[in-house]
Amino acid sequence: MSGSTAGADRTGDGTRAVRAGLPEPVKHEPTLPGPVFAAHFHLPGEVTGPYSYGRDDNPTWTHLERAIGELEAPGRDDVGTLVFASGMAAISAVLFSQLRAGDAVVLPSDGYQVLPLVRAQLEAYGVEVRSAPTGGDAQLDVLDGARLLWIESPSNPGLDVCDIRRLVEAAHARGALVAVDNTLATPLGQRPLELGADFSVASGTKQLTGHGDLLLGYVTGRDGEAMTAVRRWRKIVGAVSGPMEAWLAHRSIATLHLRVDRQNATALAVAEALRQRPEISGLRYPGLPDDPSHQVASRQMRRYGCVVSFTLPTRARAERFLEVLHLVEDATSFGGVRSTAERRRRWGGDAVPEGFIRLSVGAEDPEDLVADVLRALDASEE
Repeated sequence: MSGSTAGADRTGDGTRAVRAGLPEPVKHEPTLPGPVFAAHFHLPGEVTGPYSYGRDDNPTWTHLERAIGELEAPGRDDVGTLVFASGMAAISAVLFSQLRAGDAVVLPSDGYQVLPLVRAQLEAYGVEVRSAPTGGDAQLDVLDGARLLWIESPSNPGLDVCDIRRLVEAAHARGALVAVDNTLATPLGQRPLELGADFSVASGTKQLTGHGDLLLGYVTGRDGEAMTAVRRWRKIVGAVSGPMEAWLAHRSIATLHLRVDRQNATALAVAEALRQRPEISGLRYPGLPDDPSHQVASRQMRRYGCVVSFTLPTRARAERFLEVLHLVEDATSFGGVRSTAERRRRWGGDAVPEGFIRLSVGAEDPEDLVADVLRALDASEE
């Protein structure tokens, strides 16, 4: 942790976010150094020092990794962070660095829609893959003998939540490692390592950076053999972030608390407005007091996220709704400052109804966004 953020574990989220990862101040130097574009570095004699080759390390990554680490695990010096070219690169690094032929892994059956592809690849390598839903802590039922438990809470796109601490304790008692996909929550909404997890993994493409203009992933975990294996996997595969993407990500983190607070508050307002609509079914937002996940989420989350999910009666109705929205873009991904929504079934990987909508709430004025959503519901009626 850099000296300029000493004591950051005692500061608020906003102070931490704007100062995370900054180097010691140097007269006439920028507070956040620009991106370092280098494939190689001067390296006479023996190989010593932090930077030798651009696939191994980069000063711009170092600042960003420190920043993310300070958000995921403030005040801890036994934790390291590694950035990757994408969220899937980070996910793959944990799974494929920790598992061997003959091992068993537990995945969520309702997780990110690329996980079935990951499952097929793991099985091709001789890894046994088990799955169970996120809700109700159902993964506990298939945990015996597993090497790794993969948790996605809240789940994407259904927004179910599991009791992370309970699952971690059960997994560790059985000798299993635990990784938590923290993408939907962000480090300001949830800190998996504080709940006992071995890894916190996320796509920085989403709300962490929040502008929909870069791909990024990261893994934060306790220093030791497991994280060393993740670093080795990154070196072997070469799934590294470009310096410009890393610099943009670090710059964007400075406004994370502002974006998260605005988006979370507006997401709750949108969810409350949708509760009044008779054509809406399956409305989910962990921040709603009557949401099935609210009690569990409130014990482990500090913020509930920017995503609201719900179902319209038919595919046609859902598509008309998306077409007539003015302030919400029909696009995939989530977490950006501009609201987006999509009919998730169009990808074919999620077990959701044809009219299922995942709505990512942006930073627009809450009154404007709520009005636009309600107007689009009216305009999309048959």
